Amino acid sequence: MTNQEYQAETDNKQQIFDVFEELRKMPDQSESMLTDVYFSDFPDASSRIFRIYRELPLHYHEECDEHLYVVSGRGLFHLDGQEAKAGPGTFLRFGRRQVHGFPRIDEHPFVVLSIDVPRRRPDDIVFVNPEDGDASSFMARNNG
Repeated sequence: MTNQEYQAETDNKQQIFDVFEELRKMPDQSESMLTDVYFSDFPDASSRIFRIYRELPLHYHEECDEHLYVVSGRGLFHLDGQEAKAGPGTFLRFGRRQVHGFPRIDEHPFVVLSIDVPRRRPDDIVFVNPEDGDASSFMARNNG
């Protein structure tokens, strides 16, 4: 994509978002582990919010680094063998192929703002234990 094509695409997309309004639109329940809404979706980076409905088993992403900011809810976060509580205001950063997950959600709705660099494809998910799920059970997009 050339700089001109990127600028034209950017100019034609919404660039200001109300995170809490988007949160209100998310379903109270989901068959998938999480539901997300993309704010931007470019090759170099994507931004989105996602709501976690139940524990997220240990997994990693092959192609992107993730930067997560907890907007609401509380839970336990796992990163490379360490665990820490996560709640509103917690910022988490981890690189591609770093094993992570949310083994426990204590307070709902648990919503996270994510910046993925480069863009995180929806199917870029590898579960440590393959029986825990796959891309289709992991995430449902709520951009409709």
